[in-house]
Amino acid sequence: MAATGTSVELDGHLITLTNLDKPLYPNGFTKAEVIQHYLAVADVMLPHLARRCVTRVRFPDGSMGPSFYEKNAPGGSPDWLRTFTVDASSTLIAYPLIDSAAALVLMAQYAALELHVPQWQAPTTAVEPFALGDDTLADMLMVDLDPGEGTTMVDTAEAALIVATRLAVDGLLPHVKTTGSKGLQVQAAISPTGARRVVSYLRRIGAELMASHPNRFLLTQNRAARTGLTLIDVLQNLAVRNTIAPYSLRGRQEPSVSTPVTWDEVAAAAAGAPLVFTAADLPPRLAAHGDLAADLLTPTAASLPDE
Repeated sequence: MAATGTSVELDGHLITLTNLDKPLYPNGFTKAEVIQHYLAVADVMLPHLARRCVTRVRFPDGSMGPSFYEKNAPGGSPDWLRTFTVDASSTLIAYPLIDSAAALVLMAQYAALELHVPQWQAPTTAVEPFALGDDTLADMLMVDLDPGEGTTMVDTAEAALIVATRLAVDGLLPHVKTTGSKGLQVQAAISPTGARRVVSYLRRIGAELMASHPNRFLLTQNRAARTGLTLIDVLQNLAVRNTIAPYSLRGRQEPSVSTPVTWDEVAAAAAGAPLVFTAADLPPRLAAHGDLAADLLTPTAASLPDE
């Protein structure tokens, strides 16, 4: 890809790309390379973004510079960028729907390094604006394992194995991915379930795990209380919340990527093996494994147990 501004045609849309040689990471990883990453993962990433309202984190001056969350489609976006309007607490938000490689590249052009999604999809028959609430139907659940100070990936990997085992007891099929930062996220596809019920279920599971592993888990968001423990963050399942999408870059020191992994890799990490991936790792990894999170895209009848 050229190092200077150019226009490209993708999916029948003409996109003007600028500042392609601008470094967006301290190691010199450029905007052109950010775009190349999203093109490289487009086939596996787009299904995980389908009909999900995408919140972006934009880093105009690179990953170590100021950043801001953006929910509405960027001002001046082309007419072909589809949106979905949500009524969130009487605030109307026109989220972009990232449903093509062209839309992914457009987000990269806007220096949106991070793409975040909720646990629900926009209903195909919804009348806009779509009102979010406790009864918004999630099609997956997320256990976000956030390590406190003094914990390592060994601790987080062990925590993920414990969480996955507990979810499997209830008939769920857990998958896991790195966050691209320090944590891991355990996910499972579920039959459509109200977001508040998902939170209630996971809070109960979290309380069980705290009782059985008091020196490993906690549920409180109080950062001062988290030293040496792993937070089970269940609030990511609220309809108004979102979390990093599979295959998204992170705005960190390196161009790290939120990457689906195998449980064997998690077990190896619990024994001390590294479990971090950068953009350079993804093409060979996808060639070897394909989309390790593909099962999350399959409609499921797995229901949460009665309370």
